[in-house]
Amino acid sequence: MSWDVLLLRLPDNVTSVHELSGEHTSPPLGRLHDVLAAVAQAVPDAALSDPTWGELLGPTWSMELNIGDEDPVESIMLHIRGSGDDVLTPVFRLAETLGCKVLDCAEGDLITVGQTSGWHTLQQFCNRALGSIG
Repeated sequence: MSWDVLLLRLPDNVTSVHELSGEHTSPPLGRLHDVLAAVAQAVPDAALSDPTWGELLGPTWSMELNIGDEDPVESIMLHIRGSGDDVLTPVFRLAETLGCKVLDCAEGDLITVGQTSGWHTLQQFCNRALGSIG
């Protein structure tokens, strides 16, 4: 089970996905080679040998970067597993470098630095599930 967050471009004045009309189309993040270069700059430790599906490992977490093979790249889905709030640093570094916002798929809305409720909710669920097994 992972905490999924989507990196996508939205207008600067948008603070919630609820503000978007059903007709809204987000502009792409950029050409595939430019996006890969930006990812490598933001998180140099990311393994990008498969440019469509990168991986970043932290001390207590792992992150898969679902970049896809579309050119231009529309968005990047991050699948995050493990524990530790330090995982948020590369999430927001990627968002800043790519000029995009972070959508917490668990909570269903945009998040900013310091908002961890979706991440903590997943960790609590996993802890309860693992506790019931043992």
